[in-house]
This record gives sequence, C-alpha cells and structure tokens, in this order.
Amino acid sequence: MSTRNLVALACATTVLLAAGGFAVEANGLAPNGVQQQAGGSPDLSKANRRAPVAGLYDWSKAGYRGGADLPGAADTNPDGACQITPAELAAQFGVRPDDGADDSAGLQAAIDQIRTACSPGASYTKLSLITLPAGVLQVSRQLGVDADYLTIRGAGSGAGGSRIVFRPDADTRYDALTPDGSDWDEDGMTSGSAKGGWIWPGRGLFRVQSRGVNSAYASEYAAAPANRKDLFEGTVNVHWKAGLKLREKTGDAGFAARTGDTVVPLASSGALTNFQVGGLVNIRAANSLKFYAQQDIQPTDGTLQNIHMRQQIFTVTAVDTVNRTITLDKPLEYDVPVTSTSDGSAPIEGVVYDSKAAPIVDPVLGVGFENFALTQDMPGLNQADAVHNYGNMSPADEMHGIVFKWAANSWVRGIRTEMTGSHPIVTEEAYHLQIVDNQLDGSWNKGKGGNGYFRGSRVWDSLYAGNTSRNLRHFTFQWSASGNVVIGNDFDSDVNLHGGWERNNLIELNTVTVPYEHRSANCRSNCGEEGGGAPDASSWFPIWWGAGKKAVKWSGSSGPRNVFFNNTMTKQVTAGGAYTPYYADHQRIYQFGWSGTAWQHLDTGGTPIPDWASREQLDFTGGHGVDASRTDPGASLFLKSVNGSTPSPSPSSSPSPSSSPSPTVSPSPSPSPSPTVSPSPTGTGCLSARTVKGSSWSSGYGMDVFVKNNCAVKSTSWTVEFDLPTGTTVASSWSSTRTQSGRHYTFVNVGYNGAIAPGQEQSFGFNAAGLGLPSNLTAR
Repeated sequence: MSTRNLVALACATTVLLAAGGFAVEANGLAPNGVQQQAGGSPDLSKANRRAPVAGLYDWSKAGYRGGADLPGAADTNPDGACQITPAELAAQFGVRPDDGADDSAGLQAAIDQIRTACSPGASYTKLSLITLPAGVLQVSRQLGVDADYLTIRGAGSGAGGSRIVFRPDADTRYDALTPDGSDWDEDGMTSGSAKGGWIWPGRGLFRVQSRGVNSAYASEYAAAPANRKDLFEGTVNVHWKAGLKLREKTGDAGFAARTGDTVVPLASSGALTNFQVGGLVNIRAANSLKFYAQQDIQPTDGTLQNIHMRQQIFTVTAVDTVNRTITLDKPLEYDVPVTSTSDGSAPIEGVVYDSKAAPIVDPVLGVGFENFALTQDMPGLNQADAVHNYGNMSPADEMHGIVFKWAANSWVRGIRTEMTGSHPIVTEEAYHLQIVDNQLDGSWNKGKGGNGYFRGSRVWDSLYAGNTSRNLRHFTFQWSASGNVVIGNDFDSDVNLHGGWERNNLIELNTVTVPYEHRSANCRSNCGEEGGGAPDASSWFPIWWGAGKKAVKWSGSSGPRNVFFNNTMTKQVTAGGAYTPYYADHQRIYQFGWSGTAWQHLDTGGTPIPDWASREQLDFTGGHGVDASRTDPGASLFLKSVNGSTPSPSPSSSPSPSSSPSPTVSPSPSPSPSPTVSPSPTGTGCLSARTVKGSSWSSGYGMDVFVKNNCAVKSTSWTVEFDLPTGTTVASSWSSTRTQSGRHYTFVNVGYNGAIAPGQEQSFGFNAAGLGLPSNLTAR
C-alpha cells in the first residue's frame, strides 16, 4: 500500500489497513518501541518539552500556567483558615459522608467562605484547600466554584475514597424541552431578556465560572425564579458588556488585524479600564459570507450564524491608552475584519455583526479538582441501557460533571466519573487547562443536541493527557478550540474535530479503539444527530472531520492544521469482527485542513466534501486537504522523551509492524454498582494488593486493583504482578504502565499515584478480554 494511501486512511474515518499487512501493537508499544502509558500521563514537565518543531505550531506552553507543573503540597496555603478539613466540613458546614442528607448547601457555603476570606490573598503558590471526606456525599444542585486558587481534593476515586452522587432537584433539571421532548431547549428557557443559551453548555455538578451579575441585569436577576437565576450569572463577562469594537488597522481597509499580528486597534471611544497588562482578552472576529464561502458554505445551505468561529483568549502584554491599542502575548491565528461586511461581504440575513475585543474581567483562576469520584444518579434508568445508545435517555437531566467557563490555569486530575447526565468534563471559553489521569465512563444522554462528549469547546492552549474514556459519544474539539495537546489517552470513541474552525491542535500517542457498535444509528431513545437531523447511518471511526456543508449547523467546518502523529488507532469494521489498524505510519505527520501553505477544505477531485460520513476511506493527501509531506523521527512532537526513551528511527522508512497478534478488544460497559471483591490481599514487604471486579459482560470484565501500604512510612512507588489463564488477556488498562511476558502481567505506578501514605491505598484498573481471573497476585 502506498504512503499516499496510508495517509488518506489516517485522515479518514474508515481506514482499513489490514491489507497493508500491519498488525495492531497489542503489547502497548508503538512501532518505534516506545512504551505507551495505559491511562497514566507521561512526563509533561516543561524540561521534557521539545522546542517548537520548525514549520509546525508551538505547543510547548500548552497546559497549566503555560507548562508549569501542577501544584503540589508546597503550593497549599499553610493558614489553617484556608484549609477546610473533613472534620471542619462536618462541624461547620454539616457535610457528613454516608448520612443520606443533602450536602449541597454545606459544600457551597464552604466554597463561598474560601472565596470571601481566602481568594483575595491567595495565589498559584498559596492555594486554598477543601478536603472531601471518604464516603458518599449527596448533591442536588449545581455548585458554583468561583473561588480563585482553590483545590477540591478527595480521599481517592476508587473503593474507600470520596464519591459524590448528584441527583438534580426540580430547580436544577431543565423544564424547557424541545417540542418533541427529545432535548433541552435553551431557546425556550427564558426569563426576562435572558435565554438558556446564556448558560451554555448547560448546568453541571461543578461550574467553574463567575457568578457575578452585571448591573444591567440586577432587577431581572432579583425577579427571576430559582430555576432561572443562573441565566444572569456571569454576564459581567458576556454579551459584550465589557467588550469594545475595533477599528481599521492603518493601511488595511476593512481589517483590524491580520494573521500573525500581535497589536489590535480598539475603537476610538469606550473605556479602556478593563484592559489590563497580564489580564485576559478574547479577540472575536465576526463571521462573514466570504469566510463561510471559503468553507464551501452558501446562504442556501442553512441558517448562517455569527458565533465568532475565529476567536481566542490571549494574555495582554501592553495597553497603549494614547493610540488605543492592546498587544497580545502571541500572534493572531486568523484575520479580524472590523465587521461582518468590512471584508466586502453582504450582511448575514440582513444583519451586520461587529468584531470585538472582550476582556475577561472576572475569570476564575487556579481551580483544581483531584482524587474523587462522581456520578449522576438517575432512579428508574438502567445504566446497561446506555451502553452504545446514542440517544437521550433523560433529556431534562442533561447535566455535566465539571464545567469550565471563563476560567484559566485550572486542572482536573485523578477524577473518576460514572454516568454523568451529559459531558463529564466540558469547556466553554477556557485557557491553559490541564486535564490529566482521569477515568471517564458513561453518560445517560449521548444523543442529538450534542450530549455525552469528553468535550473541549472554545478552549485554548490546554493539555489533555493520560485520560481513559469509555462509553461516551466522542472526544471532541469544536468552536475555535486551538493550541491544545491531546497525548497518551485511551479512548473507545472517535477523536472528533466537530466544526467551528478548531485549529492547530496536536493529537499524538493516543490509543483509540473504536468498536463496530459506536455509531449514531445505535439509538434507542430520542434519536438524532447533533445538528437536529436524523441519525447518521454511517459508522464512526477513529477520526471525524467537520465538513463545511454538514458543519454549517454548528457554524462551519473544521479549521487548519489539526495534527495527528504516532497514534495507535483501530476500528472494528464489522459486528464481532477483528480490530484493524486505522493507519500504520507512526512517523508521518498528518495535517488536516492544510495544503502545505494555507487552509484547505478536504475535497474529492477538487470538489469540497459535503460530509465526512461515507468518505472516510478516501485519499485526501496529495493536494486534497491533508498534508502528509512531513515525517519526524521522534516519538512525540510535544515531548523530548516518552517514558525515558527517545528513539530516532529513520524518517525515510516506515516502522516495522509489531509481531504481536491483533487483539479483539471489548470495551466494557459501565461498572456495576455493587462490585465483588476477589481474591484476598497478597503482597511482599509493606505493600499488598486486592482486586475488585466492577463490571462484566459476555466476553470479558473490568477490574480495579488497590495497592495498600501496610507499614509506618510512606512508600514512593509500587509494582503489581499477576498471571491470567490461557484464553484471557488484558485488553486495556489505566493509571499504570503495563508490560507483559506470556500470561504474566506487570503493572507499575505512573507519576501521580506512586506515593502511598501509611494505611492508604492507590489504584489502577484494567479491562480483560476473556473471563479468567488473575492468579499469583503480588505487590512490592
């Protein structure tokens, strides 16, 4: 098979490379021999990051604070008043585990106390801390996390840890549904001048967002009922209240700035007070008919919107009050017309829209979630019915797990989600986040309206690493997401470039294993695609790309230069069949939406494709929208080394196929609520291990392994070993580094779960293909 064909298959969604003779890397090794971590992120430190590769985007500053290490114990405020312990949660706020009482008011009061008493004097190296107790807490309404520099940390995400059970009350559930009852209707959810779209992407268990109310809405906020008040919260940042229009760049009629510029001229009137050096600003370029036409979208293709596909949050490095300009910390990635018509376009449905510079005057900074589990309890529903059901089982309960909106320099690590209402983690206007080493499993709603994603929307310069995702609809970037890195994750759903001009994102070193059943047509309740049409009859494959004609429903196609490199991607193309590789050339750099010099829509014979579905096996290289002209000898474009290895194969040759047989992977359904424990703990020295079988299905099961420190001093690392009988293999694993010798498996801790305090446990997990249980379990 030619290199061109390999590239096309990597760039499409239905790639069949079995004919090319390439075997799946069943042993967890990339073809270049680098051990890929199963569920644990590699060394993400700034010292391990590569210098920008010439000719590619600079991803070196992705993640928390532009590449800083996530906070450690030394970064917590030593002042006891800014550390709320489990005992204090109980005594002062009435938050007690396992008592069946609603803990919503107490948890919110604790967050509010930190916001008032500690956040004003806090910093990234002086973080406040709320420690959740071990056991189960009950929450019935959304918790607003608007206290800067706050860590919310649990006692662990597995057995013996902290677990939050979310049961949305009547004021939290959506009472406005579409006429057919299939989805939340944000346009039908109103109060005064507000609409439900003001709280997009919707409510969640935790919402990291300002709750400030702009003075213009004060009276409406006061009059709003309890289930509408949140529509007005955060409006100090949104609906242009703090933004300024732009003016023409000198000598460039109709445009305020161009791609590569760092200086943006502001309108000749309007206060500059909210533009501060070191502050954040969103530069929003108005959509225009010419911009739509570039994507092969015409007014006859559907309702054209001004959702500002071209936008991004920047840090302000200078404010010139005389010349009324601001300087950004990095170059613009798009042209910025002054208005939607100043580039020579006609109005969009008779309306002229402005481009603007919108300062984020009240961002939430430095919030972290660590080491606990959360689930949304839905009485009357069966979680087994949600497996491969791409419909909405309970539209009024489309609640998310953790929502970041107008938030920056924040993180989520060591969190386990089971059956959220919709997205377990979702962003909307977020900057420099780090989402690492989490386990996300299942959603009650994965259907039309865009539910059940692991989703990065309007997120910039962020890092997603070492996460394990099961039973969700997509891992998605959309709506102008840019500069993000997705590395070392394990997905059983597609990597979805959803549309809305997402660009310059790096997807590398991920394991993407997509079963045949992962398809829109697998739907048993409230069925339909994200854009509101009928279910798509095609099957989802490891990559999905938003074509203009199709993506017009969500404001346009995928943007330029989304890069795929050194991923292990397989697809089960027939029911019950083997998993076949999606592409095999791990050293080739695939740049989607790129001609080599400029953005290019994917096309066939020069005609832009109207939809990705049913075109996934086409060859888009060689001038058809995917640039595959470059290779790189390293294991990563982002990191210098992966797990201590920096191999340098010849960039001119394809990597050798693995000699291991192709596995038949069976991603598990959601864990059962009552796991069984087996066998008894065993170990050597201070450490012992026990297993908890959390789920099972006809051809396999899921199991958690807990490693306990039985001695009086902290352990710094662990190794667990066991054997599996013939006919059973480890199909996937997380929160550990896995090696195999025949039927013998060895698991070593990853960075975040190696240390175990005396008497405490850390955990990892695996999915088994086959029904045989571990034997000869040891820990050291």
